Amino acid sequence: MGTVVGAAMAASVLSGCAGPEYTYVRDDTGGTYFKVPASWRQIDQKTLDKELFGDADSATAQLARQAMWTAAFDAYDEPSLTHLVLGSAGNDDKPFVFAKVQKLSEAEQNAASLNLLRVSPPMPVPLTEEQQKEFEASGLTGFELLADEVLPITDGVRGVHTVYNYRVGDTVQTFDRTAYLSADGTTASTLLIRCSPACYRQRAAEIGTVVKSFKVKHLINP
Repeated sequence: MGTVVGAAMAASVLSGCAGPEYTYVRDDTGGTYFKVPASWRQIDQKTLDKELFGDADSATAQLARQAMWTAAFDAYDEPSLTHLVLGSAGNDDKPFVFAKVQKLSEAEQNAASLNLLRVSPPMPVPLTEEQQKEFEASGLTGFELLADEVLPITDGVRGVHTVYNYRVGDTVQTFDRTAYLSADGTTASTLLIRCSPACYRQRAAEIGTVVKSFKVKHLINP
């Protein structure tokens, strides 16, 4: 379940009759939030839940869904969940955005680190040669690390921003991942953006705006 704020009052006033420029998104707690261009279309939540959690009537799926909030947006006119990992080649491709906020298990909390944020699915970042071989065996080949930045700690919230390539099918895709660990270490929030390398370069400013808008509030005293 997610909360999407289509047009903040301030945005409506500033934009006048033109309509809101952005869609504002936040998770159920209001602790994680970001914005996407208003023209980007949201993926149907039931479709997304089915892909991530499986049969909605399954007790296991229901427990997993309770522990994770998700949302996805596609810049294509006809949004598709397949665009999470694969779009068209070249400048004709358009960005896809996937966000998740996950409550960590006790074991995950004990192991919580920036590396845990890097290797969390989807499209994990391999940290060792062994992990890279495992990912390649699952179809994630041609990994190229383009950038990896530890973000400044703000009110106890730690984060990392990583940009990397994978070859998906016959094409190279660029992934831009920002992930935060909450101040109390109980929650991981991730924003993943996919586009072809040419699309990523061409729409760098637009994608950068989305990335910079992704924030986690300090809700609990450390």
